[in-house]
Amino acid sequence: MASEAIDAGVRIEPGTSEDLDPVMAVMTSAFGDEYGEAWTRSQLAGILPMAGVTLTLAREPRRDSVRGFSLARTVAGESELLLIAVLPDFHRGGVGAMLLDHFLATAREEKVAKVHLEVRDGNPAIAMYRASGFRPVGRRRNYYTGADGSRHDAVTLARDI
Repeated sequence: MASEAIDAGVRIEPGTSEDLDPVMAVMTSAFGDEYGEAWTRSQLAGILPMAGVTLTLAREPRRDSVRGFSLARTVAGESELLLIAVLPDFHRGGVGAMLLDHFLATAREEKVAKVHLEVRDGNPAIAMYRASGFRPVGRRRNYYTGADGSRHDAVTLARDI
């Protein structure tokens, strides 16, 4: 899998509300304003204490910096990948695949039956999700609004575990 391309020092670890600053730095850098996908700091801070919500970090230990993160929620035997983001300098280097693999492994450990995610139509990450067994199951028309007012569909993907 793509994880082989990652610097061997990158580690996956749990995140907490104390990690909001580096997570927001990754989110701002990865999503920008173009497509309206980024969450605000208050949205992220509000969901972290909720039951079933997990924040996972891809951390580079030499500088103890965060290269990427994922946010997931597990409820009633299903998990949803709410967010996954990687600093642009590390796109296509395996960090996203490492976070996605961790999400799927955690779902298996928790005996989750199905996993879901939603992504902007045209997002290059769709190829990574498809390679991991996700298939389209729905579409939300004009779900995302970019800073320029442009509208973009959201594609819902799912897979059984």
